[in-house]
Amino acid sequence: MKTLATRTLALVAVALPLATSSANAGGSFSINIAPQSAQQEQVMRAGLMVYGLVNEIQGSGIRQRGTGNAAGLRQLGSGNVGIVHQDGSGHNGTVSQTGNNNAYGLFQFGRNTNAQVSQSGNGATGTTFHFGW
Repeated sequence: MKTLATRTLALVAVALPLATSSANAGGSFSINIAPQSAQQEQVMRAGLMVYGLVNEIQGSGIRQRGTGNAAGLRQLGSGNVGIVHQDGSGHNGTVSQTGNNNAYGLFQFGRNTNAQVSQSGNGATGTTFHFGW
């Protein structure tokens, strides 16, 4: 888990100056996180469930703050956890899950981001953080 966190922080450290240098032009960047071990998968899944509890989401759900946002959640199977969180304006995001016991969190911040996530199979876990300006 420590290596995953280190890689994520390194990616943010590189991407943030690039993003802010052209902030007037508008744009976006994403950070996708996929666990590399069973232990990391368990931690990420637990984190998504804690997020859901804190935000009064039972299992799966959508949370939006801002204006002009559109979100969707499609699930076929059992035991899936899907979260779409949008904070800002003009976001479009969907999570589609087919199979069983999948978990995914799509978090969009800023403005005008567009992200679609599709999971299939069983037991997959991941998270995307998408920032727009």
